[in-house]
Parts: sequence; C-alpha cells; structure tokens
Amino acid sequence: MTIEFHNQYGNVSITKEVVSTIAGGAAMECYGIVGMASRKQIKDGLSEILGKENFTKGVVVRQEDDDLMIDMYIIVSYGTKVSEVAHNVQNQVKYALKKMVGLDVVSVNIYIHGVRVTN
Repeated sequence: MTIEFHNQYGNVSITKEVVSTIAGGAAMECYGIVGMASRKQIKDGLSEILGKENFTKGVVVRQEDDDLMIDMYIIVSYGTKVSEVAHNVQNQVKYALKKMVGLDVVSVNIYIHGVRVTN
C-alpha cells in the first residue's frame, strides 16, 4: 500500500513502511521512550521491545481519503510523566513527517504498552 499525493514537482508515492520507519525513528528520539512495542501483545501481556529494523511492527499508518492517521505503540520509562511523553511523541512525529516527506498528519494516536525501569 502506498500513500500518493501531488505537489508542484509532480506525483509522489511513498510506501506505508517508509512512513512508519520515519515515525518510529522520530519517536525514539523523544525523552522518556524506552522503545517501540509490537501492536500484537504476547499471550502473557508482556510487550517486546522492537529494534530499529522492526519499527513497522509498532506503527500503524492509516489513510482515509486525504487524511493520514498514525497509531504508535510505545514503552515509556518509569518515572516520566506519561502524558508529556505522549504529547512530545505526537509533536515530533508530525514535525518529522512534514519536514522529511511533506506529509501532513491529521492524528498521531499513542498507545502505551508498558513502563520499564531503566538504569
């Protein structure tokens, strides 16, 4: 599946995997993020932390008409204010996608899959 749009230079097609990789990378730069989690939890309710090559498993990109929506599944660090971390991730992802590929994101939904104690 691709996201297609037209600008002054012509038609642009971007795969959803590229969008999810950019979004995952932008989220990992935010303070308070331990890692991305898979959108499908393990049976015991434990979330696995995904590596850089697997960001697409923790990010869902949806397109309805001309609106682009992103769902992100993250694991936050213990002791951080969860609402502030989520807000920072939303802003960082919107900014990164606008800056890198020129996409306007309507919504970035954050799902907290866990809290981890980091050393």
